[in-house]
Amino acid sequence: MEERVLISLLLDFYGPLLTDKQRLSLQLHHENDMSLGEIADELGVSRQAVHDNLQRARHILNDYESKLHLVAQYEMREQVIQELKDTLPVEVLSQVKVQQLLTQMEG
Repeated sequence: MEERVLISLLLDFYGPLLTDKQRLSLQLHHENDMSLGEIADELGVSRQAVHDNLQRARHILNDYESKLHLVAQYEMREQVIQELKDTLPVEVLSQVKVQQLLTQMEG
């Protein structure tokens, strides 16, 4: 999985557990594609501070994932949903109950 996608998923699941600066730094760098220098200017800190903050935040997110596996479980559910959609006949998928269940699982 691409690092940007992984970081975005990790932020979705564990972002609230980071400090505001850690979360904002990751969002600016990975989602807004800002450089370390741009983030440093935005936050009023040094480029090195941004680098350290990003490294620390990534480590924290990976640590949470290694213990809780929320992203891995999400990916597994998405794969099962896709396999169901690919495998079940169109007639079955068109049934309202199946559609509702798939929608609930996706959300």
